[in-house]
Amino acid sequence: MKNRVYCTCFDRNYLSRGLALYHSLQRHSRGARLWVLCLDEASYQVLLTLALPDLVPVRLSDFELADPEVAATRPTRSLIEYYFTRSAALLLYVIEREADCEWATYLDGDLYFFDSPDVIFGELQEAAFAVVPHRFSPKMQRLYKFGIYNVGWVGVRNDPDGLAPLKWWRQQCVEWCYDYVDGERFADQGYLQRIPTLFSRVRAIENIGVNLAPWNIENYQIEIRETTILIDATCPLVFFHFQGLKKRMGFFIFNNHRQYSAPFSRAVRQYIYKPYVEELVAIETTVGRISDAPATKSLPRQKVVNVRQYVEDLARNLRLWLFRLLDVVVGRAFFVFRGRTY
Repeated sequence: MKNRVYCTCFDRNYLSRGLALYHSLQRHSRGARLWVLCLDEASYQVLLTLALPDLVPVRLSDFELADPEVAATRPTRSLIEYYFTRSAALLLYVIEREADCEWATYLDGDLYFFDSPDVIFGELQEAAFAVVPHRFSPKMQRLYKFGIYNVGWVGVRNDPDGLAPLKWWRQQCVEWCYDYVDGERFADQGYLQRIPTLFSRVRAIENIGVNLAPWNIENYQIEIRETTILIDATCPLVFFHFQGLKKRMGFFIFNNHRQYSAPFSRAVRQYIYKPYVEELVAIETTVGRISDAPATKSLPRQKVVNVRQYVEDLARNLRLWLFRLLDVVVGRAFFVFRGRTY
């Protein structure tokens, strides 16, 4: 698949997820090259040591040396905002080093493939730039303020019509890329909804098996036919976006469905989440534990003593822990002990 290359980024806290993405992509698209921007030195050294075929680790300092304009934004943004800033720039970085590629695609590090991405490119015969809609469930319509499209998958054809919106997107992120909503802007994601109005040959992927996620799973019926996960009885699941998966309380891994008021059926637990969690556990056994720490940290902010805010935060945290306890009782959470998943 030399004419299709992929890129992603993660730090040591997301290492197991990034490697699960790599392995799932290799299973369903053998030989697909995945470039990884390592957001810390620890993850870079691990990937160098593993020396996995068709995985190209990139040291953050080398990336910044190649794009000093993006690097110059770092002092003015929180860490997560800086990571957002570099998404479009990473795609451009890869294309400049893969001159013979036809498509370069950015993937979030918490995606996991269940089928071949070939079906996606079947939709893109005439396209030069590809985006995937959020497809928020009816209960989550308020989340459209964060953008019509999700940055989880963004594809760019290596031709003038593909490079033009990519360079525009990169420049917009250099000028403004912050972790809050400002009109139609939000981080690197809000800009995607302007691209179809500004450029030609932009395609929104229609396949509902692409980017199934906690925020849209309520829209569909999930069933298993032999070994295939089907959405609404006809569409195979291509990849799932495991946003918000966290390890807490030492032995439990929680999903993010409750935040989106999303169902968590037996089929979803058994055939979507369990294989992913088991692969994460297997990876952490060999290359490091799934971290309890968040993947990124914002710059420290001055703490202000506010009794009302303190009480509200306390109540919110108590409610969160009660919900987590409920998830354990009803089987929504996974119990991990000595390398086994229950």
